[in-house]
Amino acid sequence: MRNRSGRQRGPSSGAHRAGAPRSTHGALRTYGGRRAGGGRRPAGTRRPGSGGDVVAPALRVAAAYGWRLIVVGVAVYAVFVALGRFHLVTLALFAALVLTALLGPPINLLHRLMPRAAAVAVALVGSIVLLFGVLSLIGATVAGEWQGLRREFSGGVARIERWLEGPPFHLRDGTLAHLQEWVSRFVSSHRGTVISTALSGVDRLVEALTVVALALFCSVFFLHSGDRMWQWFGGQLPSAGRPSVHLAGRTAWSTFTGYTRGIVVVAATNAVLVGVGLFVLGVPLAVPLAVLEFFAAFIPLVGSPVALAVAAVVALAAKGPVVAAVVVLLIVVIGQFEGHVLHPLVMSRAVRLHPVVVALAVVCGAVTAGVLGAIVAVPLVSVLWSVYGALRTRRGSVAATR
Repeated sequence: MRNRSGRQRGPSSGAHRAGAPRSTHGALRTYGGRRAGGGRRPAGTRRPGSGGDVVAPALRVAAAYGWRLIVVGVAVYAVFVALGRFHLVTLALFAALVLTALLGPPINLLHRLMPRAAAVAVALVGSIVLLFGVLSLIGATVAGEWQGLRREFSGGVARIERWLEGPPFHLRDGTLAHLQEWVSRFVSSHRGTVISTALSGVDRLVEALTVVALALFCSVFFLHSGDRMWQWFGGQLPSAGRPSVHLAGRTAWSTFTGYTRGIVVVAATNAVLVGVGLFVLGVPLAVPLAVLEFFAAFIPLVGSPVALAVAAVVALAAKGPVVAAVVVLLIVVIGQFEGHVLHPLVMSRAVRLHPVVVALAVVCGAVTAGVLGAIVAVPLVSVLWSVYGALRTRRGSVAATR
């Protein structure tokens, strides 16, 4: 080729050799979709960022996270559906794990004096005897106070009715009597439904006994040879994943046992405080109400106030509004003591969750699976969070050593 002066152009420089990028002097520039020479961009091509099939980076990242979250949500939903279909087995396994966490330390102490199997048998039989002893004490207390309770409650209902008829409620005369008559008519007109509900209650009793039997059966093996069972399970996994699985298992069990033993200490302390307070105030059924407080404390943030509200109603019916007001004050004091003293001292190592997370977990568990879900939600979230933290720490340490 010749240039405008007619001289022959020399060989191409290194910038124009085959395969080398062209210099900007010979490249075509585009401004607003036009070539530098005034021509338009060839058809079928689009300027980057002009839309069409070009997706913005933020939208691409959001879509990537979105479909992954959908997959995780579907997997979690499938797990909960499977657990719901086998809820009795799930409940039995959870109860067996609770028994294992509670009876592990005394069995380890007894194992120093006797064989492991004998220590497990002594601990389980002693726990059953203790449980039946508490139930017998409750039954004897109710039977001994039954006649006095009938008189006190009859007078208490009349006092409540007179109190509601005054300010600030100003109910009409006989409103509670009409309500009682309506309840009687409703029960008599739906007698068949009541009977069928009672019969279904028998089925529930059979299911409960089945769960108890399965829980005891599983807890025997967990207490006797739980370590060997876990080692066998780890041996079935690929060798590359065994360290992570063992770390997750140890962390999960440590968190679960810490939570279980801690919540038992908190529940027992609350029950003792409630029982002593109700006994001093002369409220009837102090022992049954204290036992109710013990079991209700297993539902964090919600169970204890509900149990103490029942105690306040009993105090209102039996002793009047003044004693009921003192019981309400007792609810506030015990709640503050539990939230600011017991939980930080006993539960801080096992549960490192914000109170908002605890409240959301309890509500979601109750909506999903009722009372059982409310009980299981907090330990489940605590275990998952502790396992995630342990695995994240391990990945960080492994990456630092490379």
